[in-house]
Amino acid sequence: MSAPAAVLLEVRGLRKYFPAPRSGVFAPRAKVHAVDGVSFRIHEAETLGLVGESGCGKSTTGKLILRLQEPTQGEILWRGQRIDQLDRAGMRPVRRELQAVFQDPYSSLNPRIRAGDIVSEPIRNYESSRSAEVRARTAQLFERVGLHAADMIKYPYEFSGGQRQRLGIARALAVRPRLIVCDEAVSALDVSVQAQVINLLIDLQQEFNLSYLFVAHDLAVVEHISHRVAVMYLGKIVEIAPKRTIFTRPQHPYTEALLEAVPVPDPTLRRQRRVLGGDVPSPVDPPSGCRFHTRCPYVEERCRREEPPLKEVSPGHWAACHLRQPAGSP
Repeated sequence: MSAPAAVLLEVRGLRKYFPAPRSGVFAPRAKVHAVDGVSFRIHEAETLGLVGESGCGKSTTGKLILRLQEPTQGEILWRGQRIDQLDRAGMRPVRRELQAVFQDPYSSLNPRIRAGDIVSEPIRNYESSRSAEVRARTAQLFERVGLHAADMIKYPYEFSGGQRQRLGIARALAVRPRLIVCDEAVSALDVSVQAQVINLLIDLQQEFNLSYLFVAHDLAVVEHISHRVAVMYLGKIVEIAPKRTIFTRPQHPYTEALLEAVPVPDPTLRRQRRVLGGDVPSPVDPPSGCRFHTRCPYVEERCRREEPPLKEVSPGHWAACHLRQPAGSP
């Protein structure tokens, strides 16, 4: 039996609270609980899909890991070292190993800089290579992501949406990272282009031994690319398990509802769907107990009073639900 892959990233009790607008001059300032006690691990050459409704805290989690935003509380460990307390100089070598591909490829690219300079800039920032070497590496990156070396002289507006996303991927790969945070990296693309970019990411993972935190709301995309899936609701992870387990044996009612909302490609196939009632509660004043109890079809009195811990209900499968018993329980 092969040894388990090394843990690259570990997040422990991560929290991020934003100040909410005051309701009055003398009213106390409330807090938006954007991320509220999130914990998970990402192993070497693994893709963890992070899914949930809009506003649940997925993108904020990715920004906290990259230190684009500072956490309110919690720990972020990169290869066993805490990086949540590092200053700017201390983060510099870590940033080389942690890169990002953003949702809107156009807004993440400088429109005044040529594509070749966009991709080569990280190399120049971290290495003292000669100009000819930098140009050769940049050309190789262009070819590897499905662009042409001749495209290096173009500006971002001269590319299509899919090509701009490939350009963003090339920039992320320029400094040979270990983990890439993909924040809704294909949601703005056409379906056919989505498939091309997803397959490219999978090929690059195998070639460069990359790990991904893949933030998305499209479960079909997550199922295709992920090894494990974490489901977020209102700032908390409510279930995390291997991909196949999540899609065949979900243990949290919210995960069940997400899966039932996925369209079926066969028009002759009929299935009964459970429609969730009510709206997502405000993250400024989240419900007591289980945060999903206001919309859960199986709610019990205990759910309204006690917050369920994230517990292992079967090997490698964790769920935060009072209705599920821990593994090994009678």
